Amino acid sequence: MADGTSETKSSNQMWGGRFASGPDAIMEEINASIGFDKKLYAQDIRGSIAHATMLAHQGIISADDKDKIVHGLNTILSEIESGQFEFSRRLEDIHMNVEARLATLIGPAAGRLHTARSRNDQVALDFRLWVKEELQKTDTALTALIAAFLDRAEEHADTVMPGFTHLQTAQPVTFGHHCMAYVEMFGRDRSRVRHAIEHMDESPIGAAALAGTGFPIDRHMTAAALGFRGPTRNSIDTVSDRDFALEFLSIAAIAATHLSRLAEEIVIWSTPQFGFIRLSDAFSTGSSIMPQKKNPDAAELVRAKTGRVNGSLIALLTVMKGLPLAYSKDMQEDKEQVFDAAESLELAIAAMTGMVRDMTIRVDRMKAAAGSGYSTATDLADWLVREAGLPFRDAHHATGHAVALAEERGCELAELALDDLKAINPAITEKVYDVLTVEASVASRTSFGGTAPENVRRQIAWWRERN
Repeated sequence: MADGTSETKSSNQMWGGRFASGPDAIMEEINASIGFDKKLYAQDIRGSIAHATMLAHQGIISADDKDKIVHGLNTILSEIESGQFEFSRRLEDIHMNVEARLATLIGPAAGRLHTARSRNDQVALDFRLWVKEELQKTDTALTALIAAFLDRAEEHADTVMPGFTHLQTAQPVTFGHHCMAYVEMFGRDRSRVRHAIEHMDESPIGAAALAGTGFPIDRHMTAAALGFRGPTRNSIDTVSDRDFALEFLSIAAIAATHLSRLAEEIVIWSTPQFGFIRLSDAFSTGSSIMPQKKNPDAAELVRAKTGRVNGSLIALLTVMKGLPLAYSKDMQEDKEQVFDAAESLELAIAAMTGMVRDMTIRVDRMKAAAGSGYSTATDLADWLVREAGLPFRDAHHATGHAVALAEERGCELAELALDDLKAINPAITEKVYDVLTVEASVASRTSFGGTAPENVRRQIAWWRERN
């Protein structure tokens, strides 16, 4: 890289002839973004190659200058990827670091690269490319998580467990059905990811500072070269838009919330009091003082990551909320939030996919808990409506009496004598016992989207075709 004197000169040249000296230390510290935006190096170089190629095609720069620029940019890419490139804070950002190095490598031809573009549309392009690629990674990661749940759901389509409302036993469900609830949740996340890619699939390059350019550029050519469906349509909006970053963070926050809810269930289910699952050693830790402990640390950390992701969304919303059109330097604060949220989400999805695949399901504990808390009370009420012709509210009232009697006797509903049930409502017959088991309860829930095992298998098949 160039020495300090030439770096200062490059920095001054970057700002133009109006500035006689470089920034002082405080301004340099607050202004520099290279510490984090160097992550955009591949996107910056890719965008510059596409821009230079278009400039040459349009006759704006010579083919010889284009060849020098492309060769120099590929050299810089190799230097960065091999760890040989020296980033400089005095050059502020990834764009000027690359441009300064390019000037060292190829001389005056490097100065032609910035024809018909601004750092405003350049950073919009780099960042948009990065977010698009990250969304594609998220799509792949969510697909793997959904696949893990589909496998567990198929394995446990018949495994009964308690379903909860208010974390109180409500009705029996199957573990397969519970798994499929998360398939639906993460499926919505993946759908949001794919819609976001579609929303942002337009190229910003060529909008220049805010008004476009007088050079005869071909924005459709650069858009196609960079894998976008077309260019953006308004130059002012192009350089001031960070909706794609906000949408990514919004998606990340919702997905992280889903992951956190799952993590909470894993934490609860792995306690001795529940004992529904056993986590593998790969996703657990021990205690420094209590040798019996096996802590669900991976799940707890996934749960905690949600706070970071949510914070990133609020931070960028707050940055953007008061900005007039078009570009403002405030927008430099967009990237760290997105980078941090992306890293957190990627790690959380990977950890959760591993936990779902590795955890041991304790079928016996789930089944024992499935009938607790009079979970088949609704089945008794439904039976009274269906077989005895009672209005549901009357059936609900009669069932409440049965539950109170069972509590008094210290037994389950299915253990109440027929005479006791007849005393509550004489229309009850011995057939009522057929619906008071948890297996009969889940089998009866055949409405579309219900927990009946055959329903679960149909939903698994539906999702497998789409995953």
